Amino acid sequence: MRKQEIFYYSESQNDEFVASPKSVKPIKGDYKYIEQSRGGRILAFVAYRLIATPLAFIYSRILKGQRYINRRALKPLAKTGYFVYANHTQVLSDALTPSIILWPKKNYAIVNASNVSLPGLGNATKLLGALPLPEDMQSSKNFLKAIETRIGQGHSILIYPEAHVWPFYTKIRPFDDRSFIYPAIFNAPVFTMTTTYQKKKRGFKTVIYIDGPFEAPADGGRKVRQAFLHQRALEALNGRAELSNYEKHIYLPKEKR
Repeated sequence: MRKQEIFYYSESQNDEFVASPKSVKPIKGDYKYIEQSRGGRILAFVAYRLIATPLAFIYSRILKGQRYINRRALKPLAKTGYFVYANHTQVLSDALTPSIILWPKKNYAIVNASNVSLPGLGNATKLLGALPLPEDMQSSKNFLKAIETRIGQGHSILIYPEAHVWPFYTKIRPFDDRSFIYPAIFNAPVFTMTTTYQKKKRGFKTVIYIDGPFEAPADGGRKVRQAFLHQRALEALNGRAELSNYEKHIYLPKEKR
């Protein structure tokens, strides 16, 4: 039996266990969140629909044998834009699998700037729907406009509120309600997508649960809607995470080192 790798985390639980680019491209006001040219739109379509999606299907369904539970909850909102909040436990799967689960929508993902700074892959990541977090006032305006546009077009926007990848972690790390400002502003529904790891006779299987939609009360202010959606999403993620019963790695606080 393979020995379990041990990861030690700090009290803040903001540790990064996956290597990131040494240099990160700053996201300023000149960053194009939405490609306006016809050629750029065609290239994005080819990259997402004809290349990435088939590869995602092969990887997620055929090679990894992932199971998706309650995907039918998404169907009534097939033409409505919505936000999806997920736990962040793998690099490749977290990048590929959502395009299969959320199909036929094109999925966009709010990411750190490091995701579009990878040498040779930054432009590809952008073509596949990455929306990097802005760094100044003008880029913030462009960023929010891009979110509003994509939601209005009926697409999905994926957010990993834990921010950092913890490989095969089976619990939900604490996160505040800041990332829920987007559905609160644009009055959009929220789903959760919880990746779990469950034992089987040999090894484990990956089972991903969809929950929602969660919609905030229309009569509340933005902060009320934001807090409501945060609470409902957190409850759903924590509830599903309890179904994990396989631990590939061990996570311990640094004081136990």
